[in-house]
Amino acid sequence: MRNLQLGELISTQKGYAFKSKWYCDEGHPIVKVSDFTEDSISTNALVKIPNEVAAEYRKYTLNAGDVVIQTVGSWPSNPASVVGKTIRVPNTASKALLNQNAVKVIPNESLNQAFLFYLLRSSSFKDYIISTAQGAASQASITLDSIKNYSFFCPEIDVQSEIALVLEHYDNLIENNNRRIAILEEMAQSLYREWFVKFRFPGHDQCQMVESPLGLIPEGWEIYSASDAIQINPKTKLEKKGEKPFLGMSGLSEASMIITGVILKEGNSGAKYINGDTLFSRITPCLQNGKIGYVQFLNPELPIGFGSTEFIVLRETELCHREFVYLLSRSDSFRSNAINSMSGATGRQRVHNACFDTFKLAVPPKEMMSKFTNVVRPMFENCYNLSRRNENLKKQRDLLLPKLISGQIDLSLAEQVSA
Repeated sequence: MRNLQLGELISTQKGYAFKSKWYCDEGHPIVKVSDFTEDSISTNALVKIPNEVAAEYRKYTLNAGDVVIQTVGSWPSNPASVVGKTIRVPNTASKALLNQNAVKVIPNESLNQAFLFYLLRSSSFKDYIISTAQGAASQASITLDSIKNYSFFCPEIDVQSEIALVLEHYDNLIENNNRRIAILEEMAQSLYREWFVKFRFPGHDQCQMVESPLGLIPEGWEIYSASDAIQINPKTKLEKKGEKPFLGMSGLSEASMIITGVILKEGNSGAKYINGDTLFSRITPCLQNGKIGYVQFLNPELPIGFGSTEFIVLRETELCHREFVYLLSRSDSFRSNAINSMSGATGRQRVHNACFDTFKLAVPPKEMMSKFTNVVRPMFENCYNLSRRNENLKKQRDLLLPKLISGQIDLSLAEQVSA
């Protein structure tokens, strides 16, 4: 094991400042730092440029497994887009082009690529690189020289590979849990569509259909506006003093109910929420991209949280239970109604709350709503439990990472623990 500077083992390729006037609906995808997730890339809303333009910038191509560092962003106190964040390119972003404010770190033959990824996500590197950052709260930056000047004890290449395999075992478990969460959520959404959109609920063949302002609906169901059927931004008192759970927009997922990035913070400014609430983003492009979350993480000691002013809080009523509200908020019709109400400056448009007065939905009898809740609530609970397991796995991996890299933990013992 040798003490080396990272610059002895890597080369770098900065991203390119692609012009917004090139953006188009069809073409070659571009990855921006705003597409970075905790450790990967979200490909749900990548901008595109014409293929003929992209052909001139092949040197900025990303490949699966590439290691990328965000070089411009916020300080850690603002976790939305932190400078120095290290991500690994997934298969879904392979062949996309890297935009500005990020740099690809390319290992030479003496450095294992997966080991490099974990090295740059270690607390040692994070603390070091943040200490070199300069700039304002939302525009801090790091230099390539700072990255290259990082010193660490470098194991031999075969040991690097073994360390990476141990750590990747944790990531594989996390990914498996994420797939299970996605399956459970799709099952719940599919049931919602069957019961409340297609009206193919248990016993539907024995139910007569009647005319309504929405067309044919099952007899006994009633039409309500969304603002009458559910609570929109209900008043929730929260003391200003003391630390409470706080959530920024970055904590909402584009494709899942799971909420991440909750911190403790003093104050009470912004949206207030309790367990069972749906957090519905009101601003562009977050809503178009599908940023919606379901609150399950609060505890009896801290039963109320607060967060971004750009959240619309949707809360259950006796008519519409909490799981139904979340699944409704994910439906195309509900989101489209909100999106169509947006107004404001380009890029900062916001939903008008009045749109919920005009959105109509068919609400079933209480017995039917309760039956649906009994079916899907365990799915929601399982999703949350799997997300908690993932948080524990991440903590174990992150505690293990620096000790493996420094040689404090015997590699063979770590392999037995992770097996």
